Amino acid sequence: MPSEPLRLTLEQAVNLALKQNTTAQIAQITAAESVQDKNISRAALLPEANLSVGEQWQRLNLAAEFGGGGLPFNGLPPGTTIPGHIGPFSLFSAGVGFNGPIFDLTLFRRYQASRSGANASKFDSQSTREQVILLVVSQYIGTLRAAADVQASQSRVDLAQALYDQAADLQHEGVGTGIDTLRANVELQNEKQRLIEALAQRETSVFGLSRILNLDPRQPVELADSLSFFETPQPDVETSIEEGLSTRPEWKSLEQQIKFAEYQKKASSESRLPSAHYSGNWTQLGVSPSMVIPTYSYFGTVSMPLFTGGRIHAEIVRADLEIQRIHQQQADLRNSIALDVKTSLINLGSARNEVQVANLGVQLSKEEVDQARDRFKAGVANNIEVIQAQDSLARANDNQIAALYRFNQARADLARAIGQMEKIYAK
Repeated sequence: MPSEPLRLTLEQAVNLALKQNTTAQIAQITAAESVQDKNISRAALLPEANLSVGEQWQRLNLAAEFGGGGLPFNGLPPGTTIPGHIGPFSLFSAGVGFNGPIFDLTLFRRYQASRSGANASKFDSQSTREQVILLVVSQYIGTLRAAADVQASQSRVDLAQALYDQAADLQHEGVGTGIDTLRANVELQNEKQRLIEALAQRETSVFGLSRILNLDPRQPVELADSLSFFETPQPDVETSIEEGLSTRPEWKSLEQQIKFAEYQKKASSESRLPSAHYSGNWTQLGVSPSMVIPTYSYFGTVSMPLFTGGRIHAEIVRADLEIQRIHQQQADLRNSIALDVKTSLINLGSARNEVQVANLGVQLSKEEVDQARDRFKAGVANNIEVIQAQDSLARANDNQIAALYRFNQARADLARAIGQMEKIYAK
């Protein structure tokens, strides 16, 4: 049972997911299968040869073969009959048989189609890897957000405890009142409740990350990174859209699927043309291995379909419909990429501004808490102001954590929109 916690940075988590995540591995296996499909199609264009060695024993029923068995046989003296059977006798053969195409455009087009299919599958695998990376990044920064919530909650519990102790001391000295101590105690219990919820959320997020990484459920995981702000320039919308269309593996996959359908259409159309094939064998044949002589036969055939019952026409129409369907998918994907890029850029700019405002809000809230504590200690005001300042600080902390989370998530969404997830996060 693992005991030492596995400490992971974001980059390490991404690389581990690409090695162990089942979805990524299945996509990789599917792409490898497509490569073998291409090799199978290529093999149909190449000559085939096989070696055969055999020995057999035969006994023939001549009565069944020639109608003999006591019946007269033409050309022989009257009364002569052929025997009912001959044998047994042996027959030994050893040789090579071969065959292959001389001219067959249909086989060649099908090989070209399978090659495009293998490329499409490769890009589909890359798209799956990008999605897995986005999932890992989102879960990781979500877990960082949960961890930051725990830290903020713990800080607020410590502050509430200090304020409660302060109120209790003032009451003990006869300066404060019981209601002030009660309010401080209520606020302390509320902060402890929020801390319990934050701890549960952090553990749940860690379990979710472990599941994505396909780790042993008993393996403890710790995060080595923290939520942070990276000052980056705001990318141009049109440039980002063009980058997405040129690099997104989904787009490249659809381009290869169109080529696949076009080659299938050509294969069906050109199946009307004549095709030429050859075959033959060279064999050592005899009644025993010591009495064999070389024998051979060679064949060449040219064939052309005359009537296929409408099959060729139907295959061509089906390929045309497949091309139309993929073009519709391309149009939809183009709009989807543009929407993803625009949305992520808007969220990125908004989150950048939110981080700046939230940082200022935390700073001002801390100052408000300090001033409220001083006023309460001096007896100028009761601790209602302190409680209100605490609540303001709690909201400011939550806003800061949420802004940092949205900023990092927007960066990941933009990287996914322009097809750069693996380049940026896997390195």
